[in-house]
Amino acid sequence: MTTAPLLLQISDPHFGTEVPTAVRALERLAREHSPDVVVFSGDITQRATRQQFDAARAFADRLGARDVVAIPGNHDIPLFQLGARLLSPYGRYRRAFGDDLEPVFESDAWLVIGVNTTRWYRHEDGEVSTEQIERVAERLSRARPEQVRLVVTHQPVLVTRTEDEKNRLHGREDAVARWSAAGADLILGGHIHLPFVRPLQGAFTPCPRAMWAVQAGTAVSTRLRSGQPNSVNILRRASSMGMSRRSCTVERWDCAMGDDRFVRADVKELLLDDAALSPSLLMHSSSIPSFRGADR
Repeated sequence: MTTAPLLLQISDPHFGTEVPTAVRALERLAREHSPDVVVFSGDITQRATRQQFDAARAFADRLGARDVVAIPGNHDIPLFQLGARLLSPYGRYRRAFGDDLEPVFESDAWLVIGVNTTRWYRHEDGEVSTEQIERVAERLSRARPEQVRLVVTHQPVLVTRTEDEKNRLHGREDAVARWSAAGADLILGGHIHLPFVRPLQGAFTPCPRAMWAVQAGTAVSTRLRSGQPNSVNILRRASSMGMSRRSCTVERWDCAMGDDRFVRADVKELLLDDAALSPSLLMHSSSIPSFRGADR
C-alpha cells in the first residue's frame, strides 16, 4: 500500500514559552507519520535568543523529517537588543536554520516556496515586496503539473475576525493576484495563532483560480488564543491515480493543554484545479471527534 506524500506545518512554537508535554507529543506525531518535509511558518522563538534557537534547532532535528523548510517570524528578530536588531537581525536565526531566509523545497508531490515577510524596522507587521512577489511567481511558473504548489508566509493574507485585520500581510492584494495567476494552490501562514482553511477566490479580486489560505495555530507554546489548543497541520497529497484533478487534504491535529499526544480534530479535502466551481463545492470538510482513542 502506497503512503500519500505528507507535509507537516508547524507554526509559532515560540521556543522559550514551550510546553514540554506538547513538544514531546509533537515529536511523537512526527515519528508516527514520517513527513516528507516539515514547514516552520515563523515565530520559531519567543525572543530570538541563542538558547531559544538552540532548543528549536534540536527540536527540529528530533522530528526526523527528510527535509525542513523554515522562514522567520517577527519574534525571530531580537526585540530588546537594539544593536543586534539593527546590525544583524537574522544572525541568530541563520546560525540555527541556515543562511537562506526564503528556502524552496521540491519533490514529485510538493513545491514549497518560503517568503521572508519580516522586516527589522517593523515590530509585528509583515510585508511582501514587488521583487519577492515576482520571484515567487517566476518559480511557480516552472512547477510541474502534478505538484501541489505552496507559498509560505508568516503573516496571514486572510483573517476571519475583525480584531485580526491589522495583522494581515502588507502587499497581500498584489501577491494573491500574481501568485494565483502563476499557479499557486495554497498560502500557508501563522502569526495569529488561529487555525483555519478558507478560499481566497472570492475574497480577493482578481484571483482567477481556486487557491486557499491555510493557517496554523501555535504548535507547542503557552501563548494560546481564542480558546484554541496547541495545533499543527498535516497536508496529504491525494493520489492522482484515477483522478482527473489534483487534490490534497488538510488535517488539523490538536493537543489540549496537559495532554500527551496530538489527535486529529478536522479534515478538509481541497480540489485544486477548478476555477469554475464555487469554493463551497471545492472543499469537503469533516470533523473528527477529539477523543484520546483516536489515531493511536
